Amino acid sequence: MPESTNNKVPDYYVPALARGLQIIEMFDKENRVLSTQDFADQLGVSASSTYRIVQTLLDMGYLKKVTRNAYELGPQVVSRGFAFLAGKDLVDIAAPHLNALRDNTSISCHLAIRDGLDTVYIYRAQAAQRLSVNMPVGARLPCHSNAMGRLLLQQLSDIEFNAMYQTIQLDRYPGPHPQSLPELKTLLKKEWHQGYSSNRSDNATAIAVPVTNYLGKTVAAINISGADQIMNNQEQFEEAKTLLLETAKAISKETP
Repeated sequence: MPESTNNKVPDYYVPALARGLQIIEMFDKENRVLSTQDFADQLGVSASSTYRIVQTLLDMGYLKKVTRNAYELGPQVVSRGFAFLAGKDLVDIAAPHLNALRDNTSISCHLAIRDGLDTVYIYRAQAAQRLSVNMPVGARLPCHSNAMGRLLLQQLSDIEFNAMYQTIQLDRYPGPHPQSLPELKTLLKKEWHQGYSSNRSDNATAIAVPVTNYLGKTVAAINISGADQIMNNQEQFEEAKTLLLETAKAISKETP
């Protein structure tokens, strides 16, 4: 209930609407099915007084009847939620999170997707410090040569992966990048198990983690990329990795 300075309910307050929204909010991963009595107990009212609210939520598809006097969330809750999320561009979702990560670490952060065998940078949160590492938006790099790209390759099936790389000569690209297909596969497997990827080149180190959608499918990757003077410090490396993982989790929760 909204607060007011005199503790009185504002004239615009609609109790029935508030109770309907509170009923929807009662559901979570531990409470997937609730009874009429559960609604009444949490609202502090009698079961009979919730009847019209529950019936309205049923009619509108926000509740679904499981058994007599027991309910779960209806399809409208899911469809409306995903319809809202689908209208948000990935960059719009990720940008504020990456900007906050940059501000907290003073290290540049990037968002990328895969286009064929290329990593394509689609957002950059640029750090102000002189030693910062910054890839411009629109830059493309071979996936196997960078941390974000290798995470994005992990989503390919063996058949897709072999077909796409069958004519690619990896040793055309200088080390420390993988120089052969078996070497690349071994590295991808290692990074998949550890839950992140890292890459050291040109006096800089990048750590990357995946961004997933509501189905758990990787749709993008984010990284934090700084000069070795910063990232070679193990404590700073671990702190940056932890914050990066938390950021990816936050972005994934909003990604359709």
